[in-house]
Amino acid sequence: MNPFAYARADTVGAAIAAGGRRGAHFIAGGTNILDLMKDDVERPEVLIDINALPLGSIEVRNGALYLGALARMSDVAASTAVQKAFPAIAIALRESASPQLRNMASMSGNVLQRTRCPYFRDVATPCNKRNPGSGCGALGGVNRMQAVLGTSPHCIATHASDVAVALVAMDAILHIEHANGSRDVVLEQFYRPPGETPHIENVLRPGELIVGITVPALGYAASSTYVKARDRAQYEFALASAAVALEVDSGTIRSAHIALGGVATIPWRARDAEQTLTGMRATRASYEHAAEVALSGGRGYGQNDFKIPLAKRVLVRALEGASA
Repeated sequence: MNPFAYARADTVGAAIAAGGRRGAHFIAGGTNILDLMKDDVERPEVLIDINALPLGSIEVRNGALYLGALARMSDVAASTAVQKAFPAIAIALRESASPQLRNMASMSGNVLQRTRCPYFRDVATPCNKRNPGSGCGALGGVNRMQAVLGTSPHCIATHASDVAVALVAMDAILHIEHANGSRDVVLEQFYRPPGETPHIENVLRPGELIVGITVPALGYAASSTYVKARDRAQYEFALASAAVALEVDSGTIRSAHIALGGVATIPWRARDAEQTLTGMRATRASYEHAAEVALSGGRGYGQNDFKIPLAKRVLVRALEGASA
């Protein structure tokens, strides 16, 4: 592990000031950054510990959900208010990682986590995300877990988060503070597909700090759900997943929110499928058609070809669960 300095911030202002230093990196639960440091993928010069900041809130106000950046995943999943009003979020959290990791990991850290692609984590292999211009080892290599949506000739690494998929489906907003003020970013627009610059994963700027997440009031989110297919029942990343919320009136779909995970380079909002479903009858035939639309742009790379039909089945199951 590369030598590094350690500093503890007691206020948001102090954290932002320290985080603006060259080579600085914030640390909360540390469940991602410490692993990357051990693998020699990340080499921060200083870790800024932000755990003392008062950013652990979990509140539902007038139907909207507010989560402090340092709210722990396990606490959010256990919240009765979240389970009742936004079950897709609670389910996605319970389906994530292990109990030990959920007890440590923060909500902001989870949405910022980096890919688990083995080529990204093995510094002896080519990876444009880790070392721009070196190539993508997964394209012609072991790619069973890699993405089929949002890929580019430079990167097919899958985004790892479960809860980010549910948050994107629910129109979540990130609250970000920086030295000159603050800004809000819709989570769907926060992530950047790889394109020609896979090493640039989001729009967060140096020194900026995520302080909270808001999920707007969405009445029919109370009947939302999250479905995850994986190789084993616990402590495993998604092969394909879907977060869904449906507004159904007299058997007709009035509105749909859909996001896919495990199959894309970012948490994937299926806007075309949402538009397709609007006005249709809430039937399996409608859901199967929407699934075809959602995966119409999918491209397999050999070992991961199975993800396209799997994702369709997962989405149909999620839509049936939400409408039920």
